[in-house]
Amino acid sequence: MKTKLTYLIIILVLGFQQNQAQEKLKVAVVGLNHDHAHGIMNAFRNDRIQLLGIAENDPDLIARYKKDYQVPDNLFFPDTKTMLNQVTPQVVMAYNPINEHVDVAEICLPMKIPLMVEKPLATTVADAQKMAKLSRDNDTHLLTNFETTWYASNQKLKTLVGESDFGKITKMIAKDGHEGPKEIGCSKEFLAWLTDPVKNGGGAVMDFGCYGANLMTWLQNGKRPIAVTAVTKHLKPDVYPKVDDDATIMVEYDDAIGIIEASWDWSYSIKSLQVYGSESSYHAPNGKTLVKNTNPVESESISLNEEYYQDHIAYLEAVFAGKVNPENDLSSLSNNLIVVEILEAAKKSAEAGKRIEL
Repeated sequence: MKTKLTYLIIILVLGFQQNQAQEKLKVAVVGLNHDHAHGIMNAFRNDRIQLLGIAENDPDLIARYKKDYQVPDNLFFPDTKTMLNQVTPQVVMAYNPINEHVDVAEICLPMKIPLMVEKPLATTVADAQKMAKLSRDNDTHLLTNFETTWYASNQKLKTLVGESDFGKITKMIAKDGHEGPKEIGCSKEFLAWLTDPVKNGGGAVMDFGCYGANLMTWLQNGKRPIAVTAVTKHLKPDVYPKVDDDATIMVEYDDAIGIIEASWDWSYSIKSLQVYGSESSYHAPNGKTLVKNTNPVESESISLNEEYYQDHIAYLEAVFAGKVNPENDLSSLSNNLIVVEILEAAKKSAEAGKRIEL
């Protein structure tokens, strides 16, 4: 009897372990020249995901990632098409130059393989619309990953400003950036395209302007702005000769104003969001802190006991389990089409020196 019971326990444990393994998100990666790829590779190393393949042809990058994350040779493929002809992931995650997101979409989406790209969605409205059509025609998810989506402070802030006692949003201020990609030690492969006006679509205006545009579109419940006015600067022309390193963008709505301050020239790393109503304001200076102000000297720390998803992996697991519908959230296609529209208008405004109506 004891032997049978032991055998039964072993079978149950093995069955549980097998189910756990089957539940891991099946991921294929396109590109390693975006330093955000370290996030998904850490998930692979920590056994959070099942990595089916990596499409990369840079021998130096391949060697580095093989060494750092103990990736076996058989997981590397020379290109996206070759990889997806041999493996079938639940999702492809793209860590390549922004202007190449459309190329990945043209392969994945007709194969009905969901795609998540790193922010922003695209460098141009034309590319974003092409990608959106592919997503809709093939009824396949196209999502965008922003670090600030997973900030508990931002999620709580959205809940609170939606309550009746806050009233109407009058002003939003987003400050995003750091000392500069070269200054903080980004890899040479990342820097090569991040500072390229075609591959990245711009400098700080794209790299950090997208955060504010994403959050403001969300706070406005998917409303398109009526106009955009922007100023971009080359404060460090010797370091970043080809692209802007500082951008200030004013986003006009019919009843609110958004101010986006995006820079590679901050004294330190910052991702801050402030939202003002008629009687009070909320300030999320980082992902773990939220403060309510009723006047300049009275503040109240808000408890962040409500959690969203820990990260994009947990979010994708929920999407594929049918627990969340990415309709108008921060990762959604609808939101990120507007983000690209705001960024394109900002670049046009800065170049022409005038207000651009959408």
